[in-house]
Amino acid sequence: MEEQNMFLWIKAAVTALCAAFSAAFGWLGWLVLAWAVCMVIDWISGSAAAASKGEWSSAVARAGIWHKAGMVVVVIVAAMADGVLGVAVENLPRWAAGKDTAMITVILFSVWNKVYGEFIAPPDENSTAQVPFTIESGQSLTRVANRLEEAGLIRNRTVFKYYCDFAGWGQKIQSGSYTLSPSMTMRQIADQLTRGDGNPIVRNITLIPGWTIEQFAEQLVKDGVLTDSAEFLALCKSGTSFSEFYSVQDVLNSRNVSQRRYVLEGYLAPDTYEIYIGATASEIIRKLITQTERVFTVACEDRAEEMGYTMDEILTLASMIEKEASKADFTKVSAVFHNRLKAGMKLQSDVTIHYITGVRKMSLTGSDLALDSLYNTYQVTGLPLGPICAPSADAINAALYPDETFVAENYLYFCATSPESTELHFSRTLQEHEQAVAIYAPLWQQYDKERGIE
Repeated sequence: MEEQNMFLWIKAAVTALCAAFSAAFGWLGWLVLAWAVCMVIDWISGSAAAASKGEWSSAVARAGIWHKAGMVVVVIVAAMADGVLGVAVENLPRWAAGKDTAMITVILFSVWNKVYGEFIAPPDENSTAQVPFTIESGQSLTRVANRLEEAGLIRNRTVFKYYCDFAGWGQKIQSGSYTLSPSMTMRQIADQLTRGDGNPIVRNITLIPGWTIEQFAEQLVKDGVLTDSAEFLALCKSGTSFSEFYSVQDVLNSRNVSQRRYVLEGYLAPDTYEIYIGATASEIIRKLITQTERVFTVACEDRAEEMGYTMDEILTLASMIEKEASKADFTKVSAVFHNRLKAGMKLQSDVTIHYITGVRKMSLTGSDLALDSLYNTYQVTGLPLGPICAPSADAINAALYPDETFVAENYLYFCATSPESTELHFSRTLQEHEQAVAIYAPLWQQYDKERGIE
């Protein structure tokens, strides 16, 4: 009610001023008075700081829609009174406005009351109703204004929109769930929506490069995004609910698809995403697959085809690169894998064993290497059955563009160095490789022993 009381005081003050200004200054007086009223109202609505510094143009620019409208109405009515009613304001007595000025004042505030009642006042000043109102992320001011009017929270959507624009709030409306009332003024509503004190309706989730689907599902549950991982894992395992994506459909049509641990492994692009609170497992998956198809561009498809690979094969190779090396060595590891594939050699990548067992062991045993799985690159020739993690865009790029020097010099081997380091040792020949392994193997064994891995 505070804002309405302010307007009553303003009306009373302007009523007294109208007579004095019209008598003393004529038509120009109306214009000056209108500007002054605009400034007074603007000061009340929050621009006192700007006005006190002499920033009058800034203060006027921030005035609300009714401030501007009020100014225009004052000038128009005064002009009409001069011309249509035949009231020569400048010829009126200087000490009394008389009945003509009173008539102008009545007309002026009749128009003002009409404008305020029809477009500006709260829909129901006496209402105690609490109306839930949700603003979704990315929703425009026009859309918000339309929905506020439809909900009976404002009288006119256009007035609200321009009010927010003139006040500099147009780009400050924040998403969230709010509780509003038909008794609130436009300023109260706009103030609440721009403070962003509603309950958030979106949140961020992050899939880290190199994570498996199971790791991601576990994190979603830990963060409270999902209540449990069962549905998420089931959807990722079958993939059939997402066959509208060309990339997923290609996998579903591939050989041995039923033996993949998760059809969608490698197809959920690592990134940070904004999702709605309450988003379902299916909605989250769909968002991530969409990003994968954005990352794997037409240029990537063309390059893969030029190399003789499918998208699935490149994602598989990229996932191995992601797990084997740091970013600095991505293209070198890629070159080793490409050289071995070209030579018909088994890839013999330890990370594929880790994917099968779920244990990152640095010193693999004979039983590890003998595991019967299409993911085991110590047993199968060529690429494993499918991706073993979520590869980053950098790993995908490395798979498509291996280090040219390492390709030309035919590097065929690499191994880890110290367990505390991400550095790799690269070799051209088996003899060089075995010498490096002999140096570093004791460190790997000690590392496993300290972690209780046999």
